[in-house]
Amino acid sequence: MEAEQPPISPPTTTSSKGIFGTKIPATTAFAIGILLFLLPFAEVKCNDTTLARNTGLGIATGSKWKEVIGNNMFGTAAPRESTANYNTKKTDPNIYAIVALALGVIGFALALANSRVASTISLITGVLSAASLIGLLFDLKNKVKMPDMNALRNPESTTDFNTNLSLDFTPAFYIAIIAFLSAAVFSWMRVNKPTTT
Repeated sequence: MEAEQPPISPPTTTSSKGIFGTKIPATTAFAIGILLFLLPFAEVKCNDTTLARNTGLGIATGSKWKEVIGNNMFGTAAPRESTANYNTKKTDPNIYAIVALALGVIGFALALANSRVASTISLITGVLSAASLIGLLFDLKNKVKMPDMNALRNPESTTDFNTNLSLDFTPAFYIAIIAFLSAAVFSWMRVNKPTTT
């Protein structure tokens, strides 16, 4: 009598990419990129002292730049009037920031879907969101013209101002770019996930 052998199942190919082949990483990266819009994205600085700042959402909606009361070189609080011109000036909504935020929200919604087409579109929206933020960087740098303090001084004065006004972007801005690019990579990994047969 021959011993019974267990039934042989047909061979299957299950080479999945683990968690990176799921929707969790892409949706998390999109969510991080969107939430970073609530943090300061850009700052107006004078000799490494922050005078005014604005969030990513504030830049997108055109809200006023918030003044920051910092310490001057003598350790005393700077007067509130020193940054009043930044605080009272309301800017126009920035199209690059609006597009980046809108594409990030669309990419987040599409990353939640269980469709290959939706993952492909979320890949594209992730790349375009990051590209829009890079466009925002160049757009703000071109729009904001910092005055030359030496040109504004009294012509009879011999004092040379050693001030350097600049527009700088915060780490939150750069992390948002990385988050949107990461979301695109995770979406690409999800699109290229092998199907089980």
